[in-house]
Formats: sequence, structure tokens, C-alpha cells
Amino acid sequence: MRWKNGRRSTNIEDRRGVRISKKTMAGGGLTTVVLVLVAMYFGVDPGVVMQVANPNQGVEQRVEEVKLSAEEQELSEFVAVVLADTEDTWHAIFQQGGAQYREPKLVLFRGVVQSACGFGQDAMGPFYCPGDENVYIDLSFYQELRDKFKAPGDFAQAYVIAHEIGHHVQTLLGVSKQVHEQRTRLSKKDANALLVRQELQADCFAGIWAFHANRSRQILERGDIEEGLNAANAIGDDRLQQQGRGYVVPDSFTHGSSAQRVRWFKKGLASGDIITCDTFQAREL
Repeated sequence: MRWKNGRRSTNIEDRRGVRISKKTMAGGGLTTVVLVLVAMYFGVDPGVVMQVANPNQGVEQRVEEVKLSAEEQELSEFVAVVLADTEDTWHAIFQQGGAQYREPKLVLFRGVVQSACGFGQDAMGPFYCPGDENVYIDLSFYQELRDKFKAPGDFAQAYVIAHEIGHHVQTLLGVSKQVHEQRTRLSKKDANALLVRQELQADCFAGIWAFHANRSRQILERGDIEEGLNAANAIGDDRLQQQGRGYVVPDSFTHGSSAQRVRWFKKGLASGDIITCDTFQAREL
């Protein structure tokens, strides 16, 4: 992926030096909740959840000096370039539709981070919080993506960011709010099915980014598309459940099967048209 000469986004917030006391998190009156829109994006154990703080209680944090390795520094630069590229892409798309794109921030953290959605942990993988319109990522996840999920490559890493930005686009379009409101009236099975459609649309939006970024800035090199498709395939619910449980429960899917994730990423990549990403009206996913 050609990225080193790309623009760096200024919407990066580096919290890698912020440390949150685990004692405070465990005993500070925090209520544990499962946030389905966030958890299990990359095959997280269902026991790993976010913890939402009582708004009347403070959170103890301390700031430490961070020393980055050369590899970490380069990865930070890479993330800033990919974020900037998503900004350029979605600004142009929104402008064509007579709307204005509001840029999210991307927060880098290590271990644990506080968001408007609660406390996120590195074991959860990257996530988007609609409450503060931030994307959160612990860059150590990319090693897990390479080693655990067998999805190496810089474009696979870019796909991760583009998918989370896809959720931000859904927030701006009002999709996320509609899904949240509808889920409260549905059975668990039907609510999960709705989440699948939301996640697949974010995959399609990631494909749209790749289409426009390559057409405008020629970012793709040989093998990049395969890297992105491999990443989408590696994190399908069916594959993750088979690996984690030894069996598959389709009614519990919240992100879609590997085939579905690949299919919708390819739809966005092939067309570059947001209209093709209407997963909610699609008869077949």
C-alpha cells in the first residue's frame, strides 16, 4: 500500500501514556454492561465487556512518559495517513450529496481507555463510540491481526480503520440511531440479525473508501486487495465461533459470516457508490 507520502491527519489523540488504575475500575462502583455494538468485533471472548462508570464518581488516571519503538512510530504515522485518507474520501462523497462530513478523532491507547461508551480494553480490539464520535485502537491489535487471525499486511490494517470509520458514517447518516431504536423492540435473534446488517454496511463503506482512495490517490499495490479480503474473511462470525467454540450458532451472529463480510466489502470496492451498501433492504446478505 502506498502511504508514506500521504497527508497525516491532525485528528489523532494519543493517550498511550494515560494509565487507568485497575483497582479503581474494579472497585469504584462501576457497572458492567455488554455493548453489542462494540464488543466481539474481532472475536472477543463474550466475557470481555466494557465497564461504564457512575457519572458521579471520578476516575483515577496518571500520565506516564511514552517511549515508542521505531516500529510503533511508523505504525502511528500509518494510522494518521489512513485516517486522513478516509477524511478526504468521505468529505468528497458527502459534498457530492449536498452534506458536510464531520471528522471523527482516532484515539491511540494502551491496555485500557475511557470513552463516552465506557471503558474499552485492548482485548476488545478497535471500536467506534457514537457517544463521542471517536475511533479507539490499541496498536498492539495489529500484531494479533497478523498472528492470531492470520491477516497480515498494511492494507488489512487500513481495512480495520476504514470499517470503524464506516460506523462513524452510519452515525452521521442516522443509521446507528435507527438501529439502536429498532433493536429495543426486537427479540434477541432479530436484534442480532439487524446488527449483522449494520456491520456489513460498515464493511461495504470500507470498500467504498478503498475504491475512491485508489482512484484519486493510487494507494493500492499488487496484493493489497487480497490482504483486505483476507482480513474480512478472517473475522467472520462463523470462522471465529468455529475457532473459539468448535461449532457455529448462526442466530448469535452480530457481524456476519466470513463470506458475507467479504461479499459486502467487495460490493463497495467494486462500485464506490454508497447506494450499493443498503444492506438493510437486501434480500440476501
